[in-house]
Amino acid sequence: MIIVMERTATRQQIDAIVSRIQALGLAAHLSEGEERTIIGVVGSPLPPTLDSEFEIHAGVQQVVRITKKYKLTGWDFHPHKTTIAVRDVVIGGDQITVMAGPCSVESEEQTVSTARAAKAAGAHILRGGAYKPRTSPYEFRGLGRRGLEILATAREETGMPIITEVMTPSDIDEVGEFTDIFQIGARNSQNYLLLEEVGKAGKPVMLKRGLSMLMEEWLLAAEYVMAQGNPDVILCERGIRTFESATRNTLDVSAVPVIRGMSHLPIIVDPSHAAGKRALVPALALAGIAAGADGLMIETHPSPDHALSDGAQSLTFAQFAELMPRVAAVAAAVGRSFSAAETSAVV
Repeated sequence: MIIVMERTATRQQIDAIVSRIQALGLAAHLSEGEERTIIGVVGSPLPPTLDSEFEIHAGVQQVVRITKKYKLTGWDFHPHKTTIAVRDVVIGGDQITVMAGPCSVESEEQTVSTARAAKAAGAHILRGGAYKPRTSPYEFRGLGRRGLEILATAREETGMPIITEVMTPSDIDEVGEFTDIFQIGARNSQNYLLLEEVGKAGKPVMLKRGLSMLMEEWLLAAEYVMAQGNPDVILCERGIRTFESATRNTLDVSAVPVIRGMSHLPIIVDPSHAAGKRALVPALALAGIAAGADGLMIETHPSPDHALSDGAQSLTFAQFAELMPRVAAVAAAVGRSFSAAETSAVV
């Protein structure tokens, strides 16, 4: 249910509505725009007479019951596009945001050199895995805490915010000491206990789409995070599993405009995991921007052929640098901007 307040509604009237909602054991979510305030009512069950009760409150213009399963992620509760500030970077605004870095943190030299090269080419946020969920238990699964410490060193060297994956609720506090954005991988996208706990951690969360996840299921997974009081969720399309084997996954470009019609949350595209082959990454990256994505997550490595994970889909530094002007050109063509990260912090 949403309660649309009148333009002239006072703070006292708004607070009275919120207090009444909470007294009923329900949650109130405020979206305060320039013209009016919308109060979302979340909880179960909603009393059948709740509509008429709130319609007579002073300052209320309209009460509308929402039939969609997803409430907080949809436009009804939040009629303005969400933007998320991470240090000096804004995700979801008019500008395209690029996250880049290695699949896995392998060493300090590898990670810091990648951070420097990525930022010099225009990337805004450093990605890198300290804890890696791998299909085989015998593959490289990350450096753990040491990897987090290396990411923090790279941030100190370059000024880039970092994003890294958290895999279990027990790791949230440790990962939260270092990361600026929590990443939830495709394999954990419906790990609802993890989603609830990371929603309480007080930092932005990027939620990758699951391998066979419907878009409504994706938004409902994001709902688990937002229901804990965290509005800062980023969606990431990284390819879905289909019958096709020519690529690692199938990039669902249509997910970008569909999600933008369903949700106010920013959405970025990960062409690296979709392609699985570095020669395909640039084309998929540009397709994502053309479709309306708010940014990209791209893997780059100083020596991809020797990478401990996902080397086949990682761009060299030169390839990444060549791609960035093309991203800027496509962004401009669809009415977006792309400004390279400031390089003054790079030592």
